[in-house]
Amino acid sequence: MTVTSPRHIQRQADRRRLQRALTASMAGVLLLWVCFVIQKSIDWTPLTVTPRTLEGLLGLFTAPLLHGSVAHIVANTTSLLLLGTLAGTAYPKATLRALPLLWLGSGIGAWLLGAANSHHLGASGVTHGLGFLLFTLGLLRRDKAALAAGMIAFLFYGGMLMSILPREPGVSWESHLGGALAGIVAALLFRHVDPILPRKKYSWEIEEEMQAQRADSERDTFETHAPHDVPVLWHRNTPPNDEQSNVLPFRKRE
Repeated sequence: MTVTSPRHIQRQADRRRLQRALTASMAGVLLLWVCFVIQKSIDWTPLTVTPRTLEGLLGLFTAPLLHGSVAHIVANTTSLLLLGTLAGTAYPKATLRALPLLWLGSGIGAWLLGAANSHHLGASGVTHGLGFLLFTLGLLRRDKAALAAGMIAFLFYGGMLMSILPREPGVSWESHLGGALAGIVAALLFRHVDPILPRKKYSWEIEEEMQAQRADSERDTFETHAPHDVPVLWHRNTPPNDEQSNVLPFRKRE
Protein backbone atom coordinates (compact mmCIF):
# COMPACT_ATOMS: atom_id res chain seq x y z
CA MET A 1 0.00 0.00 0.00
CA THR A 2 1.31 3.44 -0.96
CA VAL A 3 1.02 6.19 1.66
CA THR A 4 0.93 9.75 0.27
CA SER A 5 2.14 12.52 2.55
CA PRO A 6 0.05 15.71 2.98
CA ARG A 7 2.90 17.73 1.52
CA HIS A 8 2.88 15.63 -1.64
CA ILE A 9 -0.91 16.01 -1.96
CA GLN A 10 -0.63 19.80 -1.56
CA ARG A 11 2.14 19.94 -4.17
CA GLN A 12 -0.03 18.07 -6.67
CA ALA A 13 -2.98 20.40 -5.97
CA ASP A 14 -0.75 23.45 -6.53
CA ARG A 15 0.48 22.01 -9.82
CA ARG A 16 -3.09 21.43 -11.01
CA ARG A 17 -4.08 24.99 -10.11
CA LEU A 18 -1.10 26.36 -12.04
CA GLN A 19 -1.98 24.28 -15.08
CA ARG A 20 -5.62 25.39 -15.01
CA ALA A 21 -4.66 29.06 -14.63
CA LEU A 22 -2.12 28.88 -17.46
CA THR A 23 -4.59 27.09 -19.73
CA ALA A 24 -7.29 29.70 -19.04
CA SER A 25 -4.85 32.57 -19.68
CA MET A 26 -3.70 31.02 -22.96
CA ALA A 27 -7.32 30.57 -24.02
CA GLY A 28 -7.95 34.26 -23.32
CA VAL A 29 -4.90 35.26 -25.33
CA LEU A 30 -6.00 33.04 -28.23
CA LEU A 31 -9.40 34.72 -28.20
CA LEU A 32 -7.76 38.15 -28.43
CA TRP A 33 -5.70 37.11 -31.44
CA VAL A 34 -8.68 35.58 -33.23
CA CYS A 35 -10.61 38.83 -32.75
CA PHE A 36 -7.60 40.82 -33.93
CA VAL A 37 -7.52 38.83 -37.18
CA ILE A 38 -11.27 39.31 -37.67
CA GLN A 39 -10.86 43.07 -37.20
CA LYS A 40 -9.08 43.30 -40.55
CA SER A 41 -12.28 42.46 -42.43
CA ILE A 42 -14.92 44.41 -40.48
CA ASP A 43 -15.66 47.93 -39.34
CA TRP A 44 -14.85 47.63 -35.64
CA THR A 45 -15.34 51.30 -34.69
CA PRO A 46 -18.93 50.78 -33.41
CA LEU A 47 -17.59 48.10 -31.07
CA THR A 48 -15.30 50.49 -29.19
CA VAL A 49 -16.17 52.56 -26.13
CA THR A 50 -17.30 56.01 -27.19
CA PRO A 51 -17.57 58.20 -24.07
CA ARG A 52 -21.00 59.39 -22.97
CA THR A 53 -22.94 58.10 -25.96
CA LEU A 54 -25.59 55.42 -26.04
CA GLU A 55 -23.86 53.72 -28.96
CA GLY A 56 -20.63 53.64 -27.00
CA LEU A 57 -22.17 51.46 -24.28
CA LEU A 58 -21.83 48.44 -26.55
CA GLY A 59 -18.08 48.78 -26.20
CA LEU A 60 -18.34 47.88 -22.51
CA PHE A 61 -18.70 44.28 -23.66
CA THR A 62 -16.64 44.24 -26.87
CA ALA A 63 -13.84 46.81 -26.56
CA PRO A 64 -11.43 44.60 -24.53
CA LEU A 65 -11.42 42.14 -27.46
CA LEU A 66 -10.18 44.77 -29.94
CA HIS A 67 -6.67 46.15 -30.49
CA GLY A 68 -5.31 48.90 -32.67
CA SER A 69 -1.94 47.42 -33.67
CA VAL A 70 0.32 44.39 -33.35
CA ALA A 71 2.40 46.14 -30.69
CA HIS A 72 -0.78 46.86 -28.74
CA ILE A 73 -1.97 43.25 -28.68
CA VAL A 74 1.53 41.88 -27.99
CA ALA A 75 1.84 44.07 -24.90
CA ASN A 76 -1.53 42.93 -23.60
CA THR A 77 -0.72 39.30 -24.44
CA THR A 78 2.29 39.22 -22.15
CA SER A 79 0.41 41.03 -19.38
CA LEU A 80 -2.56 38.70 -19.57
CA LEU A 81 -0.40 35.59 -19.60
CA LEU A 82 1.62 36.57 -16.54
CA LEU A 83 -1.01 38.34 -14.43
CA GLY A 84 -3.82 35.97 -15.42
CA THR A 85 -1.75 32.90 -14.55
CA LEU A 86 -0.53 34.43 -11.31
CA ALA A 87 -4.00 35.52 -10.17
CA GLY A 88 -5.62 32.26 -11.25
CA THR A 89 -3.03 30.23 -9.37
CA ALA A 90 -3.07 32.22 -6.13
CA TYR A 91 -6.80 33.09 -6.08
CA PRO A 92 -8.73 30.90 -8.54
CA LYS A 93 -12.20 31.57 -7.09
CA ALA A 94 -11.67 35.29 -6.48
CA THR A 95 -10.22 35.80 -9.98
CA LEU A 96 -13.15 34.03 -11.66
CA ARG A 97 -15.65 36.18 -9.78
CA ALA A 98 -13.66 39.37 -10.31
CA LEU A 99 -13.30 39.10 -14.11
CA PRO A 100 -16.78 40.49 -14.94
CA LEU A 101 -16.12 43.47 -12.66
CA LEU A 102 -12.73 44.12 -14.25
CA TRP A 103 -14.16 43.78 -17.75
CA LEU A 104 -17.01 46.21 -17.17
CA GLY A 105 -15.02 48.50 -14.89
CA SER A 106 -12.42 49.26 -17.54
CA GLY A 107 -15.14 50.17 -20.03
CA ILE A 108 -17.11 52.27 -17.55
CA GLY A 109 -13.99 54.26 -16.69
CA ALA A 110 -13.41 55.04 -20.36
CA TRP A 111 -17.09 55.85 -20.97
CA LEU A 112 -17.31 58.26 -18.05
CA LEU A 113 -13.89 59.94 -18.21
CA GLY A 114 -12.86 59.72 -21.86
CA ALA A 115 -12.71 62.67 -24.18
CA ALA A 116 -15.67 63.33 -26.45
CA ASN A 117 -15.62 61.61 -29.86
CA SER A 118 -12.71 59.37 -28.80
CA HIS A 119 -12.66 55.60 -29.17
CA HIS A 120 -11.27 53.29 -26.49
CA LEU A 121 -10.32 49.66 -27.07
CA GLY A 122 -7.94 47.01 -25.78
CA ALA A 123 -7.60 44.61 -22.85
CA SER A 124 -5.15 46.78 -20.90
CA GLY A 125 -7.93 47.90 -18.56
CA VAL A 126 -8.59 44.25 -17.66
CA THR A 127 -4.89 43.56 -17.09
CA HIS A 128 -4.67 46.62 -14.85
CA GLY A 129 -7.60 45.23 -12.92
CA LEU A 130 -5.76 41.93 -12.46
CA GLY A 131 -2.66 43.77 -11.32
CA PHE A 132 -4.50 45.85 -8.73
CA LEU A 133 -6.44 42.78 -7.63
CA LEU A 134 -3.14 41.08 -6.81
CA PHE A 135 -1.68 44.19 -5.12
CA THR A 136 -4.74 44.69 -2.92
CA LEU A 137 -5.20 41.04 -1.97
CA GLY A 138 -1.55 40.90 -0.93
CA LEU A 139 -2.16 43.82 1.45
CA LEU A 140 -5.47 42.50 2.78
CA ARG A 141 -4.69 38.82 3.27
CA ARG A 142 -0.97 39.04 4.15
CA ASP A 143 -0.43 35.29 4.09
CA LYS A 144 2.64 33.84 2.45
CA ALA A 145 1.03 33.09 -0.93
CA ALA A 146 -0.70 36.49 -1.09
CA LEU A 147 2.47 38.44 -0.33
CA ALA A 148 4.47 36.43 -2.88
CA ALA A 149 1.86 36.96 -5.62
CA GLY A 150 1.63 40.67 -4.88
CA MET A 151 5.40 41.12 -4.92
CA ILE A 152 5.79 39.26 -8.22
CA ALA A 153 3.04 41.34 -9.82
CA PHE A 154 4.61 44.55 -8.51
CA LEU A 155 8.06 43.49 -9.72
CA PHE A 156 6.94 43.07 -13.33
CA TYR A 157 4.08 45.57 -13.53
CA GLY A 158 4.68 48.14 -10.82
CA GLY A 159 4.45 50.78 -13.55
CA MET A 160 0.67 50.25 -13.54
CA LEU A 161 0.57 52.53 -10.52
CA MET A 162 1.54 55.40 -12.82
CA SER A 163 -0.32 54.41 -16.00
CA ILE A 164 -3.69 55.09 -14.37
CA LEU A 165 -2.87 58.80 -14.70
CA PRO A 166 -2.83 60.86 -17.92
CA ARG A 167 0.78 60.70 -19.08
CA GLU A 168 1.11 59.48 -22.66
CA PRO A 169 -1.18 60.67 -25.49
CA GLY A 170 -3.06 57.92 -27.25
CA VAL A 171 -3.10 55.66 -24.16
CA SER A 172 -6.47 55.12 -22.52
CA TRP A 173 -5.59 55.92 -18.93
CA GLU A 174 -9.35 56.19 -18.29
CA SER A 175 -9.86 52.46 -18.92
CA HIS A 176 -6.73 51.73 -16.86
CA LEU A 177 -8.16 53.69 -13.95
CA GLY A 178 -11.56 52.01 -14.28
CA GLY A 179 -9.98 48.55 -14.31
CA ALA A 180 -7.75 49.42 -11.34
CA LEU A 181 -10.68 50.62 -9.24
CA ALA A 182 -12.64 47.53 -10.19
CA GLY A 183 -9.68 45.38 -9.10
CA ILE A 184 -9.58 47.07 -5.70
CA VAL A 185 -13.35 46.65 -5.23
CA ALA A 186 -13.14 42.99 -6.28
CA ALA A 187 -10.32 42.37 -3.80
CA LEU A 188 -12.43 43.85 -0.99
CA LEU A 189 -15.44 41.77 -1.97
CA PHE A 190 -13.75 38.43 -2.59
CA ARG A 191 -10.75 38.47 -0.23
CA HIS A 192 -12.14 35.56 1.83
CA VAL A 193 -13.34 33.39 -1.06
CA ASP A 194 -10.10 31.42 -1.45
CA PRO A 195 -8.87 29.57 1.66
CA ILE A 196 -5.44 30.35 3.03
CA LEU A 197 -2.93 27.75 1.88
CA PRO A 198 -1.27 25.67 4.62
CA ARG A 199 2.02 27.25 5.62
CA LYS A 200 5.14 25.15 5.37
CA LYS A 201 6.73 24.79 8.80
CA TYR A 202 10.43 25.37 9.34
CA SER A 203 12.62 22.70 10.91
CA TRP A 204 13.05 24.67 14.13
CA GLU A 205 9.26 24.96 14.49
CA ILE A 206 8.86 21.21 14.07
CA GLU A 207 11.60 20.64 16.66
CA GLU A 208 9.86 22.93 19.16
CA GLU A 209 6.56 21.10 18.72
CA MET A 210 8.28 17.73 19.22
CA GLN A 211 9.95 18.98 22.39
CA ALA A 212 6.64 20.27 23.74
CA GLN A 213 4.93 16.94 23.02
CA ARG A 214 7.81 15.08 24.69
CA ALA A 215 7.57 17.29 27.77
CA ASP A 216 3.81 16.72 28.01
CA SER A 217 4.23 12.95 27.82
CA GLU A 218 6.95 12.97 30.51
CA ARG A 219 4.76 15.13 32.77
CA ASP A 220 1.87 12.67 32.43
CA THR A 221 4.19 9.77 33.27
CA PHE A 222 6.02 11.07 36.35
CA GLU A 223 3.82 13.75 37.87
CA THR A 224 1.63 12.71 40.80
CA HIS A 225 -2.09 13.20 40.69
CA ALA A 226 -3.96 15.92 42.49
CA PRO A 227 -4.41 15.44 46.27
CA HIS A 228 -8.15 14.80 46.00
CA ASP A 229 -7.39 11.79 43.81
CA VAL A 230 -5.16 10.16 46.47
CA PRO A 231 -7.07 7.39 48.32
CA VAL A 232 -7.40 7.61 52.12
CA LEU A 233 -5.42 4.71 53.64
CA TRP A 234 -6.09 5.30 57.37
CA HIS A 235 -8.96 6.70 59.41
CA ARG A 236 -8.71 7.62 63.11
CA ASN A 237 -11.05 5.44 65.10
CA THR A 238 -12.19 7.66 68.00
CA PRO A 239 -15.61 7.88 69.57
CA PRO A 240 -17.55 11.02 68.72
CA ASN A 241 -17.69 12.18 72.34
CA ASP A 242 -14.10 11.41 73.21
CA GLU A 243 -12.30 14.27 74.96
CA GLN A 244 -9.37 13.82 72.62
CA SER A 245 -11.65 14.80 69.74
CA ASN A 246 -12.84 18.04 71.32
CA VAL A 247 -11.31 21.39 70.47
CA LEU A 248 -10.13 23.16 73.64
CA PRO A 249 -10.28 26.95 73.58
CA PHE A 250 -7.26 28.94 74.64
CA ARG A 251 -7.50 30.74 77.95
CA LYS A 252 -7.96 34.45 77.45
CA ARG A 253 -5.20 36.65 78.72
CA GLU A 254 -6.00 38.78 81.74
